[in-house]
Amino acid sequence: MGEPVRVALRSLTLSDFRNYETLFVTFDAPLIALVGENGAGKTNLLEAISLLTAGRGLRRAALDDLARRGAPHGWAVSARIDGIGGETRIGVGHTTGDPGRRIRINGSDARGSEMLLDYLRVLWLLPSMDGLFTGPAGDRRRFLDRLVLAIDPGHGRRVADLERTLRARNRLLDERGSDAFLDAVEAQLAPLAVAVSYARQETVTLLRTRMASQAGAGQPFPQADVLLTGSFEDSAAGVPAGDLEDAYREMLASGRYRDRAAGRTLQGAHRSDLTVRHVAKDMPAALASTGEQKALLIGLVLAHAEVAAATAGLTPLLLLDEIAAHLDPDRRRALFLRLAELGLQVMMTGTDPFLFADLPQGSAILKVANGSVSPYSAA
Repeated sequence: MGEPVRVALRSLTLSDFRNYETLFVTFDAPLIALVGENGAGKTNLLEAISLLTAGRGLRRAALDDLARRGAPHGWAVSARIDGIGGETRIGVGHTTGDPGRRIRINGSDARGSEMLLDYLRVLWLLPSMDGLFTGPAGDRRRFLDRLVLAIDPGHGRRVADLERTLRARNRLLDERGSDAFLDAVEAQLAPLAVAVSYARQETVTLLRTRMASQAGAGQPFPQADVLLTGSFEDSAAGVPAGDLEDAYREMLASGRYRDRAAGRTLQGAHRSDLTVRHVAKDMPAALASTGEQKALLIGLVLAHAEVAAATAGLTPLLLLDEIAAHLDPDRRRALFLRLAELGLQVMMTGTDPFLFADLPQGSAILKVANGSVSPYSAA
């Protein structure tokens, strides 16, 4: 497999998005630090970029809530991307009250957000993810599904279909639907659950292989080991997909009484978990210190960025919100060096330009203030 195509965001235009009435900004560096006071709109810029690919963006916000307060019609985000096939123009927007967002690629309407993945894949790490290892399993599933989506463009649609079909089954159980109707819904549910589980497992295997290959190579962050766990995965071990679908349908049918009493479907891929361990200390990540958990998470995200680039054939854009604030100087320098080695375009945010003093030559520090973005000047 050849080297992945390097993808870079060259310009970003916002209209009535969050705190920005209008904004046009260009980018010409691989590593970019956005510096400004709390509330200046740094994370809003990252959120706008995250909407240029498939999914609901880094905050998973309702589309109407993305519009600037007082904006009468909605919002728009557009960008110029260098990458596959040269330059690509991407635009996304939403009119207040509409059910979805509009997407245009090179001036033509796109059939769905999955088409954006042909041109741009965006990964992110946010302060709200610092408690990922100790929080609920649902947060880790969503995190894993974002990782899978950067590798497998069809995964988002499969997960949405799985969730929709689960709701249909739960509703039938609650309304005492007939066995015939439940049979039909469960026949749809089983292959979706298997496909989602297999896609997750494939990504986890790729991550484990990548992180194991980096062990002892002087990586600045501790090595993590990851596993997809749960009763569904236990039952799937070594079972062909077709046989697993049959086994899951039987499991669903025999568990209807129990699931009806619980008010939800108790077994399946929707109950799986991502288990993470600190390899050097041979302990669950959830038991590591706060600083170690942050370092493990950074290492995991960087390994995934490498896997995504190798698998998709194009480098992802990496968004790191407040990444440097809680790292000691040595680890900050190691992070910046590692980011430069990866060859990705990276957008970072912080409140103090001092945090980015060790960025390598050719990086850029931009000041975010008063709804504008400009080159940072120490004067």
